[in-house]
Amino acid sequence: MKRCTWPKNELALAYHDTEWGVPLHDDRALFEFLVLEGAQAGLSWDTILRKREAYRKAFDGFDVNKVARYTDAKAAKLLLNEGIIRNRLKIASAIKNAKAFLQVQKEFGSFDKYIWAFVDNKPIVNKWNAATQIPAKTDVSVRISVDMKKRGFSFVGSTIIYAHMQATGMVNDHLMTCFRYKEIQ
Repeated sequence: MKRCTWPKNELALAYHDTEWGVPLHDDRALFEFLVLEGAQAGLSWDTILRKREAYRKAFDGFDVNKVARYTDAKAAKLLLNEGIIRNRLKIASAIKNAKAFLQVQKEFGSFDKYIWAFVDNKPIVNKWNAATQIPAKTDVSVRISVDMKKRGFSFVGSTIIYAHMQATGMVNDHLMTCFRYKEIQ
């Protein structure tokens, strides 16, 4: 069975084979990936996958309403949690992004409606033959990043947003030779 070349361990293989690139329309899950992609900045995705369950527990199952109400005391407690990335800016960003996320939900009815509108509500299907062809960012991820920053989000640069798009199926960046390429179309 042929796969994309990036998954190198069992956790990454399972993620690749079941989640990565599957169109996602659940606001809780979209918020989870937003937090995880922000936490990943400067680190490997494997690091985040290993810490994913600890993140789910630490961030109340990514309940955006709860995260938006986190206090400075809760943020300080998260900084002591060895199961997550203990970076003050990334933790503060998750809380700030929860608040901005709620505002987007209020304005658009859901974060899903907001984010998927950037791709006309259907995945962009690329046709890559090699991992070296896959970009780190695109014009669409730049537009989303700019708009999200205007709305008060942080840790949402164009590269982080492109990774979010890949993870949540807004773009199909599986290699054409990968068994998942056709499965998720």
